[in-house]
Amino acid sequence: MHISEGILSAPILLGGGVLTVIGIAIGLKKLDYDRIMGVAILSSTFFVASLIHIPLGPGSVHLVLNGLLGVMLGWVSFPAIFVALLLQAIFFQYGGIVVLGVNTFNMAVPALLCFYLLRPWLEQSKYRSVAGFIGGFLSVFLASMFMALALTLSDSGFISTAKIVVIAHLPVMIIEGFITMFIISFLTRVKPEILQLGIKKLGIKEC
Repeated sequence: MHISEGILSAPILLGGGVLTVIGIAIGLKKLDYDRIMGVAILSSTFFVASLIHIPLGPGSVHLVLNGLLGVMLGWVSFPAIFVALLLQAIFFQYGGIVVLGVNTFNMAVPALLCFYLLRPWLEQSKYRSVAGFIGGFLSVFLASMFMALALTLSDSGFISTAKIVVIAHLPVMIIEGFITMFIISFLTRVKPEILQLGIKKLGIKEC
């Protein structure tokens, strides 16, 4: 789901960069520094999951797990995802530095939306598995839509490619839904304190 360098227009790059900086600033402000280790583990999970990717035109298809980060980290997803994408751009040339802001925005905003939409469901045990699946599915769906929108707004010639991007991610959406559901269910059984259900969320300061 990385957009390559030299694809997007300057206004899209600038807008994505500014919004990402704002998201990172809010995320860092809300970060509980006692939980940096947990945030780092989730960031590295995101890093590893998206290393194996299949090139698809100006982008790529791969596992993302931004839904998992979203329901666990909220706003802190922005710095967590940014760090992982930055390291991928530097070491593996996935995406790129110039397009880093847009790529971060495309993956972090869906994660944040999943946090606000699904966190209440996670608090209820009977809905927890369903919330996990929806979080994994919805986060990839929204990320692919944001990616398609960025491509289309940059050049109308990318409309066909944008449609292919969304369709190609359908299997990934389903797979991520089940992966996120299983991880949430597993953590609930073996280490529920990581999910911080009913109390202070992982890596987020109480306001």
